[in-house]
Amino acid sequence: MAVRCEQVDLAGYTTLRLGGPARCFVEATTDDELIDTVRRADREGEPALVLGGGSNLVVADAGFPGTAVHIATRGVSVAAFHAHRRRSDGRVLVRARAGEEWDPFVARCVEEGLSGVECLSGIPGLLGATPIQNVGAYGQDVSETIVEVRAYDRERGEVVVLDRDACRFGYRTSAFKGADRHVVLEVTFALEPADLSAPVRYAELARTLGVEPGERVPLLEAREAVLGLRRGKGMVLDPADPDTRSAGSFFTNPILDPDQLTDLEKHVADRLGPDAVFPRYPEPDGRTKTSAAWLIDKAGFTKGYGQGPARISTKHTLALTNADGGRTEDLLALAREVRDGVREAFGVTLVNEPVFVGVRL
Repeated sequence: MAVRCEQVDLAGYTTLRLGGPARCFVEATTDDELIDTVRRADREGEPALVLGGGSNLVVADAGFPGTAVHIATRGVSVAAFHAHRRRSDGRVLVRARAGEEWDPFVARCVEEGLSGVECLSGIPGLLGATPIQNVGAYGQDVSETIVEVRAYDRERGEVVVLDRDACRFGYRTSAFKGADRHVVLEVTFALEPADLSAPVRYAELARTLGVEPGERVPLLEAREAVLGLRRGKGMVLDPADPDTRSAGSFFTNPILDPDQLTDLEKHVADRLGPDAVFPRYPEPDGRTKTSAAWLIDKAGFTKGYGQGPARISTKHTLALTNADGGRTEDLLALAREVRDGVREAFGVTLVNEPVFVGVRL
């Protein structure tokens, strides 16, 4: 365990390359080191910030006035891959530590012929963050394949195992998000042994693959198509591309109840004309999801928008980038401008997707 109790800049641990120093920094390479660090901070009344890959994090310019612990645990249950330890439904259990990098894990699943996470290719960050956010893209969510999460419960002071129901997964949320009670240590996935992908649900991906929604394709083809789409939107990390200096999608897609949907229809007609249509996707609970990217663009915030160092990506309107080495406050000023502009234009208040540390919109 590496401990550095001086001012350690957190910008280098986030994909936005933003954030001030932590008072104390710990690199935890084992579960015991991670638990001991958090337990000691709790005992001493010290704030603790658990860091993964920093791909979904916005840290204040002032930094963090406590202990930041970076998860560097490694390990994937190889026996589960090769012995095909199957459940009664034929799926294979694959267990991985929180500090594993997510995309190499996805690549290995594809190589081993395990279907269920291939459309989540190219997402930056660590595996332990995926249940917190219920990471999803191109028609897949990790909640579809996660069967249990092993975590340190800070309230009880012990390691617990949460099944899928206890994780309370929702759209880009879970029992872990917005609370710091649990520190994720390990995640178990149930994946299907197959040469083909899960049914392709996302229309854009289906068009790219040349198939109809619901069809399946070879796993590697699905992965490569997703990577190509993400690169085209600046969503695959590339040090040479300023558009990838982001936290991915900055706002979640709004989910509207019937009254809110009616109100949006009125705003769209008033602003864009009576024949204007907008993206709408029915939800199982009777609500309707719409596109944050569409709202942002139609409110006048087009690709590349921005007067300062923080700008909207030139490839994707949903990503806010730190293109020119700015500060967190520069990014937040742009985010507030976009949020307020969309609310004024369409009556919808966008909600940030990244986790904020020491800041708010």
